[in-house]
Amino acid sequence: MENKTGKYFKYAIGEIVLVVIGILIALQINNWNEQRKDRTKEHILLNQLLEDYQANLIQLEEKMATREKMIISAVELLEAFDYPQRANRDSVIRKIAVIGNDPTFDPIKNDLNSSENLRLIRNVKLSRLLSNWSSDVVAVKEIEDIWSKIVYNQYDLTTSELGIGRDLSNSFMNEQDHPWLLDKNEKPYKIKIGKSKLGATLNEILTNKNLEAVLGNAITINKSANLQSEALHNRIRNILDIMEIELNK
Repeated sequence: MENKTGKYFKYAIGEIVLVVIGILIALQINNWNEQRKDRTKEHILLNQLLEDYQANLIQLEEKMATREKMIISAVELLEAFDYPQRANRDSVIRKIAVIGNDPTFDPIKNDLNSSENLRLIRNVKLSRLLSNWSSDVVAVKEIEDIWSKIVYNQYDLTTSELGIGRDLSNSFMNEQDHPWLLDKNEKPYKIKIGKSKLGATLNEILTNKNLEAVLGNAITINKSANLQSEALHNRIRNILDIMEIELNK
């Protein structure tokens, strides 16, 4: 009887062990399947983010190039203020038109931080860069907002008082390069509206204190925006480099 009890006990223990092993194997298989699904999701997510950040990089570079043109134009206009005898009115008008640009960086938005997607990214450095992205963009946009207010308040008011709005429109519409367009149009972007007979003379333009102040702001603010954008540019390059490494694993 004791032998039979011992055998039954051993048999029961064996059955329990087999059941536990079976459960553990099932859990492990389920865990592998979930990990495989997460890796597939991560791969899809990284591919989408790669496209988004490549587009962000192109847009940011275009905004930086536009600001650089504004800075160069403002410097040349201040030189015209200092040496008006060397200046040409048409050239001055073209440069003032460039100053009126308001380049703002508007990156592709995603819900990465507010979703479960961020947990799918295994690379810790990449995850941190992506989670900090919004605050990095804010640093640039804060400077952009300062310039936007100057354009819509001081610049527009000053050019209106000088009566050169029609001249600026002519210059703007006949400009060859319009980086702000979503799709590059091969056709000329030209409309003829004639020259104004009411606009300020070259001397009136180059002795306007408000315009001179706007030019100074155009240099300092847009230079600051580009310095901050350069840091953001490095962030994007870093993000793209890590993504490409992860996708090639």
